[in-house]
Amino acid sequence: MTSTHCEIAQLGAVVLRQLATHVPDVHHASVQQLIKDMHTVLSSSEGVGLAAPQIGVSQQLVIIASRPTKRYPLAPTMSPTVMINPSFQTLSDNTAKDWEGCLSIPGIRALVPRYTDIMIHYTNQYGVNIILHAQDFVARVFQHEYDHLNGMVYLDRVESTADIMAESEYFKLLLH
Repeated sequence: MTSTHCEIAQLGAVVLRQLATHVPDVHHASVQQLIKDMHTVLSSSEGVGLAAPQIGVSQQLVIIASRPTKRYPLAPTMSPTVMINPSFQTLSDNTAKDWEGCLSIPGIRALVPRYTDIMIHYTNQYGVNIILHAQDFVARVFQHEYDHLNGMVYLDRVESTADIMAESEYFKLLLH
């Protein structure tokens, strides 16, 4: 892994507030290396998704890897999915609030409203254009990562500061 892609950018890093740039050539060696680096970072974390800006690269690339974890014990299992230059459309106006956290904002959890039914358009790491219907948790993870491509973090979407808590308190909630 290259040294520029080793650390996860933390809240306050300029890259997390920038609009990520379009990836013009998914086959370029630097893009393929970025994908490898992101897989490495994601697999060594408890995260279920990662956006390129989170490792300091302001490009439109995310990986979604839903799986049950300590933070998300009921998450569905999904193979890591590389999404380059993604976009989405909502399939209904239905939203739901649920708990989110972020590798770039450790120790904090918050209730965030997200659309529950979306259609995602993206290019995969092989240059194939894909359309994916995502619902509930996977839709939430995608929207969270998509926000990173637009200079936003999940705390920007919280409706009330009362919906934010320390992760230690969140884990107490999970036990009940």
